[in-house]
Amino acid sequence: MNFVSVRIITSDVQRLVRFYGEIAGMPVTIYTEDFAELATPACTLAIGSTRTLQLFGGDVARPADNHTAIIEFRVGDVDEEFARLSDVLKDTTVQKPTTMPWGNRSLLFRDPDGNLVNFFTPVTAEAIKKFDKQAVA
Repeated sequence: MNFVSVRIITSDVQRLVRFYGEIAGMPVTIYTEDFAELATPACTLAIGSTRTLQLFGGDVARPADNHTAIIEFRVGDVDEEFARLSDVLKDTTVQKPTTMPWGNRSLLFRDPDGNLVNFFTPVTAEAIKKFDKQAVA
C-alpha cells in the first residue's frame, strides 16, 4: 500500500488553487473546474468541488468543516517561508515558527476554508534523520 493523496472538499476550488499554489510556490494542475491537484515529490494534495461529492453518493463530506486533520508540508527553512508568506497569511497564523518537542520547527496557519496547514523543518539530529529519506524540493 502507498499513501498518495489527501483531498480537500471546497465550495471554491479556484480560491484554494490560488492559495496552495502561492504558499507552495509551485503550480497546481487544474483538471476540471471541480478538481485540481498539487503534486509534490512525497504526496499529492487534491482539491475537489462539493459537486464531486455526488460521485461518492451525496453528502459524504462538508467543506470548511475540518476540525481534526492538519495538512503538513516539509520545507527547507520554516522561518524563511514565514517571512515570504507574511502578506498571504496575515490573520490566519495560528502559531508562528516554534520548535516542537519532537524536533521540528513548525508554522501553523489556516487556508481560506479554515483547514489547518503546517509548514515544518526538522531541526534536531533525530528529526533530520527521520526525514532523510524524503527530499525537499
